[in-house]
Amino acid sequence: MDWGTELWDQYDIIEKHTQSGLELVEKYVKFVKERTEIEQNYAKQLRNLSKKHNLKRSNKDEPECRLSSYQSFLDILNEMNDYAGQRELIAENMMMNICIDLTKYLQELKQERKTYLMEAKKAQQSLESTYKQLDNSKKRFEREWREAERAAQYAEKTDQDINATKADVEKAKQQAHMRAHVAEECKNDYAAQLQKYNKEQNQFYFNDMPLVFNKLQDLDERRIRKLAQGYILFSDTEKHVMPIIGKCLEGITKAGTNVNEKNDSMVVIEQNKSGFERPGDVEFEDFSQGINRTSSDSSLSTPKGPADLLGKNKGKNFWLFSKRSKPTVTEDFAHLPPEQRRKRLQQKLEEISKELQKEVDQSEALGKMKDVYEKNPQMGDPASLASQMSQTSQNIERLRGELSNEVLSALHRKPYFVVVDFLFFSSPDGAHSDESTPDPSQAIYAEFDDDFEDEELTAPIGKCTAMYNFPGASEGTISMQEGEVLAVVEEDKGDGWTRVRRNNGDEGYVPTSYVTIALNK
Repeated sequence: MDWGTELWDQYDIIEKHTQSGLELVEKYVKFVKERTEIEQNYAKQLRNLSKKHNLKRSNKDEPECRLSSYQSFLDILNEMNDYAGQRELIAENMMMNICIDLTKYLQELKQERKTYLMEAKKAQQSLESTYKQLDNSKKRFEREWREAERAAQYAEKTDQDINATKADVEKAKQQAHMRAHVAEECKNDYAAQLQKYNKEQNQFYFNDMPLVFNKLQDLDERRIRKLAQGYILFSDTEKHVMPIIGKCLEGITKAGTNVNEKNDSMVVIEQNKSGFERPGDVEFEDFSQGINRTSSDSSLSTPKGPADLLGKNKGKNFWLFSKRSKPTVTEDFAHLPPEQRRKRLQQKLEEISKELQKEVDQSEALGKMKDVYEKNPQMGDPASLASQMSQTSQNIERLRGELSNEVLSALHRKPYFVVVDFLFFSSPDGAHSDESTPDPSQAIYAEFDDDFEDEELTAPIGKCTAMYNFPGASEGTISMQEGEVLAVVEEDKGDGWTRVRRNNGDEGYVPTSYVTIALNK
């Protein structure tokens, strides 16, 4: 069934329906466009959210960076960032495949519809023009026929009038005859116009308008199919990225399963273990026995609890719950506890060693390249490598100096040991230097208490009295008993340790909070 046959007399309805269909396409395009804006804003907010909570901008050396829960959270933020990218892709594809495509197609339909309506209007105008001609010929025929009837009646009347002359009668008959002839011509013209109009009307209602209506029907059906495709694309566009979105969600799930609470606990221990020994028991002070007091015992009082245990030094590392001021960060990590200081120094030495090895490899590569250039001048000028080789040599010497300084600095730090792995260095010219370079597999275990034995004894700067027993179990420390008097060799430099010496020459470090100190004036 087609519109040309069934709706031959519903021009206004067809015009209104096709216009309404085009408006529906416009409305759908607007709907999808607003949907893309929502997707874009959603993606933008997700990206901003991920960026806001992404802690990559902070120092990667911070303790939290090694926690699995922290790493999983970063993985979630990365997955959300990828998820936002897929939302942006949905918006982009909808805009390209639906909005832009439908808008272009809509313009074509509008132009096509306008052409068909113009054809219908032209056919209508042509039929109206023919009808107007028919109506005019009909009215002229009617007018002339009446005039002919009056002329005939007048001629008959004149013929019967006894007073009329023969000339008057003849004239009246001639007038009637002329009018009858004119009326007959008008009748024939009217009949011809009527035949023409009926033919055009038949052409209009059975050919011209049905053809236009069928064209409009085809246009409308194509519009509906295109719109249906747009409806399907609305869904397929999102389905297309669902596998990737699924992977993002799987990544978030995996991030959750990767969290290992036991491993995080071990990391916390590794990162924060101080290496200090627990304080010994507080000894009973029997004042009834008349204990001899030193010149500095005015600063002592009977320990009544953890707060009194450390006296004026309760802010030191041994007081668990005190409000500690933020330590001053130093390049040699002296502000850290022994265990953490050892790890950080070891890490720093490894970094310098890696950088040094890189420069050594670069030097060897430049040396080989220089040999190739000398043997094959056409491949390059050996002199062009001079500046690079010189710079590499300077870098090697600088890094060797830094490594030596770090090792020497570590050997004079507080009680713990550092393992320094020396690399097998090459001289700037590519030849190995056996005299100045230790064996690659050699490792020096620097125990600081041994280092003290190799130095000349430092003159004491004061004396100290032990308030509590200290076992001195860590490397570089020295044990002491309550009430024991020791010589102070080196003051506390802010890390909670004081270097002392016994009369027999034994030296080591003791907690500053465990002694009262009297320096020489």
